Amino acid sequence: MESKNYAYKGWKTGGFAALGVLVLLLAGFVCLIVAGAVRSEAGAPGSGWMIGAGIVGVLVSLVLMGGFMLLEPNEARVLLFFGNYRGTFYETGFWWVNPLMSAKKISMRARNLNVDPIKVNDKTGNPIMIGLVLVWRIKRDDIYKAVFEIDAASAGSTPGAAVSAGARMNVLSNFVSVQSDAALRQVAGCYAYDDTGTEAGSLTLRSNSEQINEQLEATLNERLSMAGIEVVEARINYLAYAPEIAAVMLRRQQADAIIAAREKIVEGAVSMVHMALERIADEQIVSLDEERKAAMVSNLLVVLCADESAQPVVNAGTLHH
Repeated sequence: MESKNYAYKGWKTGGFAALGVLVLLLAGFVCLIVAGAVRSEAGAPGSGWMIGAGIVGVLVSLVLMGGFMLLEPNEARVLLFFGNYRGTFYETGFWWVNPLMSAKKISMRARNLNVDPIKVNDKTGNPIMIGLVLVWRIKRDDIYKAVFEIDAASAGSTPGAAVSAGARMNVLSNFVSVQSDAALRQVAGCYAYDDTGTEAGSLTLRSNSEQINEQLEATLNERLSMAGIEVVEARINYLAYAPEIAAVMLRRQQADAIIAAREKIVEGAVSMVHMALERIADEQIVSLDEERKAAMVSNLLVVLCADESAQPVVNAGTLHH
């Protein structure tokens, strides 16, 4: 969607120069009122118009005082003239513009949001707890959307009533929070917690954090673009099984670890037994028939694969050929 935001091109002047002129005008109109009052007491003609002109001039000067603006870095003002958008003012410093225009303050500074862990189901249906931390800000070229595309009216307020800058930023923060929750549920539901029961090479929430974070950031930017907000960084900062299945999953992980360790031990033991039989045969240490080879293999596997140290038994018998 094409951005409707554009920079303010209307008339403006430095705030200090305008302040000096307005102070002089105000002082002049006050002097005119005083002079008119003095002439009135003396009964001189023309005192009425002097007092009237002075009062009008003071009122006009006070109205003109409403045109001052002070902008800090990474701040902007959205200028409206009787409801019509006239542009966004970006120039930092002290300025004076048409006092009949209203200026809505908006901040472009980065903000943090820490989404508390929520319970979702991963791709395999297991309930997990997942949390998110992100850094977001309003895009410079999309301030129009942040101000006019999101309703900033608080509950119970009159529609169209003025909204303070703080209230507007709170509304945007709440919008980001809700959309972050939805994006987190969407991304978490597309992947399994770990690679147990999944296809080899599949992305998982626990093992592929960088890829998951990149997809989460892209999803958030897509959801928040309608409000003129961009995500600077998004990271999953909490990931665990839900409490009701955490103990079961822990036992499963322990069992998987034990099985993997046993497989490694058996693989090493078989290799060592094979090497022992080959060396006995090559060096002709002793001649073993198939039955004694089987017994030797069995004994070696028991020794190598046992959890506890084996107790040696000395055989004093002889071999019969």
